[in-house]
Amino acid sequence: MSEEVLSSNEYREQRIANMRKLEAFGMRPYGQAFERTRLAEIRAGFEENKTVCAAGRLMTVRRMGKASFATISDGTGAFQIFVKKDLLTPEQFEAFAYLDLGDFVGVEGRLFVTKTGEPSIEVHRWQLLSKAILQPPEKFHGLQDVEERYRKRYLDLMMSQESRDRFNKRSAILREARAFLHGRGFIEVETPMMQAQAGGAAAKPFVTHHNALDTEMVMRIAPELYLKRLIVGGFDKIFEIGKNFRNEGIDRTHNPEFTVLEVYEAYGDRTSMKAIIEGLLPHLCEKVLGAMTVEYGEAKEVLDFTPPYREVAYNDLVTEHMGGDWFTLSVEAARQRAEAKGLYIDPAWGHLMITREVYDKLIEKTLRQPTFVTRIPRQFVPLAKACADDPTLVDVFEFVVAGKELCPGYTEQNDPAAQRAALADQAGDDTEKIDEDFITALEHGMPPTGGLGIGIDRLVMMLTGTEVIRDVILFPQMKAAH
Repeated sequence: MSEEVLSSNEYREQRIANMRKLEAFGMRPYGQAFERTRLAEIRAGFEENKTVCAAGRLMTVRRMGKASFATISDGTGAFQIFVKKDLLTPEQFEAFAYLDLGDFVGVEGRLFVTKTGEPSIEVHRWQLLSKAILQPPEKFHGLQDVEERYRKRYLDLMMSQESRDRFNKRSAILREARAFLHGRGFIEVETPMMQAQAGGAAAKPFVTHHNALDTEMVMRIAPELYLKRLIVGGFDKIFEIGKNFRNEGIDRTHNPEFTVLEVYEAYGDRTSMKAIIEGLLPHLCEKVLGAMTVEYGEAKEVLDFTPPYREVAYNDLVTEHMGGDWFTLSVEAARQRAEAKGLYIDPAWGHLMITREVYDKLIEKTLRQPTFVTRIPRQFVPLAKACADDPTLVDVFEFVVAGKELCPGYTEQNDPAAQRAALADQAGDDTEKIDEDFITALEHGMPPTGGLGIGIDRLVMMLTGTEVIRDVILFPQMKAAH
């Protein structure tokens, strides 16, 4: 029966039959550990005639009677192997014919270069390490179903070098972010992901029940209030990298479970947080990408992370887009002007919310190169300190790249009375949402502090040129498959 007409189940049965054949040659289909050199290291230290041991998944096989060329992959790279009848025992050579794509093998042999210039391993001995019972995706097309790529990430990683490279870069970004902060005297801390009360942001939490304590708990929506407790306690430069959980929508830039980096520096403010961003991003570009520019998205838009970055006030952006008289308009006149720009404006909104809708829907997407948007209305950032010259605004920035907010940074509110008032204003009639223990901590005294929070998933999207968040999360949240 030809390969073209085999069903998935027939492929599986054929592979099981091949496994039985290999067992008949004395091979264990799920064998023991194998001491090997990683393929990337073999390639980097290549020397002709050097003896090496390597292992990996069989990705291609080209059989030619008394010899075969194959490719193995071990996650660090791929390497060609050469199997020849007169270099193996008769049993080893015959058994090689029963290997299938996806099987794991260990090989020992001599390095050489083929006539076409390909570095290869001439195999003198091989062993089966693990048998693949199911057929891998077709090599040249991989997983064509986008949903399947996310649901079966292991197949995506198996077949797509681009996907593996992206997640290797994610790991490197996290490593270098830690290195940058450690190099500036920050220490890494951990705070609870399961909390008695959601705080640090306005979002709907996931709720669970703690059986031992017989109490309702929530998965954290932000670590901010616990990190500030540590500043009160005497830590002066801290950061945390961890998961947040928000029981909200899923789209191209949002996943309910996401990773954040939060940084707090005692005796700092918004400007010290700005300095961290203008140091961290060039560091990541240099160490991970080797360049200060990134081609972003399908349009290959060039983003330049060379500092300094533009800084502009929120109100100035609004007047640039909506007219110099915008903030003198009546609510009705502002609504009409916004609707004339194609926006839907809720009849219940006042001037503040209309302006925010204008910013969110019309202005933010125009900020393509790295930009600090400063002096935001206080109602939107209740945990930040007011600007010294205007109490209606707070001393913060929203750092925007490619039309998306990547990071807020604050001069943190350390006045307990002002903090209580801001949280009460946010909570409205829901006064139980005010974290009284946090207010108590502030009453013990918190030094002037700067803080910021970076969405790691969005950061990885920016630095890898990816527009869809599910492409940078190994196992994104998905609807149940039917």
